[in-house]
Amino acid sequence: MKGRNLAVSQARTKGAFHSMSSIRQQRFGWYLYDFANSGFSTSVITVFFGPYITVLAMNAMQGTTHPSFLGLDIHPGAIYSLCVSASVLLQVAVMPLLGSYIDTTQRKRAALLSTATIGSLATIGMYTLTLQEPHAVVIGAVLFIIANLAFGSSIVASNSFLNDLATNAERDSVSSKGWALGYLGGGLLLIIHLYMHSQWPQSINVILASTGLWWLIFSVVSVSMLRDPAPQQRMQQDNIFRQAWKSLIGLREHPKAFTFLIAFLLYNETVQTAISMASIYGKMEMHVGEEVLILGILLVQFVALFGALIFNRLANAIGTLSAILASIVGWAIALGAALVLPASSTSFFLLAGIIAIVLGGIQALSRSYFSTLIPEGTEAEYFALYEISDKGTSWIGPLLFGLVVSLTNSYRYALVSLALFLVVGAFMLFKMKRRDVEHHDTPITN
Repeated sequence: MKGRNLAVSQARTKGAFHSMSSIRQQRFGWYLYDFANSGFSTSVITVFFGPYITVLAMNAMQGTTHPSFLGLDIHPGAIYSLCVSASVLLQVAVMPLLGSYIDTTQRKRAALLSTATIGSLATIGMYTLTLQEPHAVVIGAVLFIIANLAFGSSIVASNSFLNDLATNAERDSVSSKGWALGYLGGGLLLIIHLYMHSQWPQSINVILASTGLWWLIFSVVSVSMLRDPAPQQRMQQDNIFRQAWKSLIGLREHPKAFTFLIAFLLYNETVQTAISMASIYGKMEMHVGEEVLILGILLVQFVALFGALIFNRLANAIGTLSAILASIVGWAIALGAALVLPASSTSFFLLAGIIAIVLGGIQALSRSYFSTLIPEGTEAEYFALYEISDKGTSWIGPLLFGLVVSLTNSYRYALVSLALFLVVGAFMLFKMKRRDVEHHDTPITN
């Protein structure tokens, strides 16, 4: 029978945590990992790596034909999307196995440190990506795939600590503070990198490598402040493949968690697609320049920080599930505004501000609410499924977006079409609420 991770009060009484490490220190260490890794999401994934590897590919292909894969010519502009797709497919395969390993051994700190170290070192290795390096495209693609795979895996390891660090009643607050500090870290590092880029435009490889160094340094500090659960609480070891399969099949025995995962998959498609398509929407529909787009990204980082904290207060007042539904309404308002706002920088900033507020809320509260539905002893395995729902299906929204653009020749209609995912996801959450599935319910046990 799987052992239960101790609640915070029990952990203090039984000495599950190191005597020199208070629960407050451990929580701060956990928050610090969000601070550590968010720069990879902002500086590498969102801003610098995609355009840079495209330039490297175009430079390498000058005077030659495009490389081919399975008989298809690969355009330089497609290199980045192929790297993202490959890394996501690997995440889908690896994360459930990692989750099973963590729950079987309870070596959470080792899993977090190893995945963070692999990802950060791969990112530091991007220092070698220069225009003079003839194989920079291949090296860059391999390094990014490794880094993004490790990034997603480290999130699984990090999230598995949440139930150890907070009771059900505390999870909204703890999760929200983690997201808030993450937005702060990503925003601060991006400001540094934008300054570096303005002074030394050819230093993108240095910017990418410094992101990995930031990630590594703060990860080491973060892990040093965390503690694994007590040894007596570890589960009896099992084959990780068998254990991963048991958890997947076991979802049907926990319909609340399963229903929420499906709802999250749906409404999160709107969130992820809106984020990934923000730049192209700004350029093509709002007619704003690169400087405005980058300022919009910074605006989102810092406003989302406050959004996470605001929605935590709202969750305390009306309940977590109701607050998530409120954030979905906010997203619907943002999509409606995108349909009617005139094309201008002011409109783009207004839209970015609205999205940022509800973005911080929906991400922080979704994580905390799901943590209350997880069967005891399977936190990492279920958070692996959560991350797959977050990242592994992120092609569905962009596919709908692209189809609507092709049919209507309008990016506005394409963005609004994403409301379909919001409506279905919100309907499922509303049905859960009607069944009295709330944050303060009795937690699931085996």
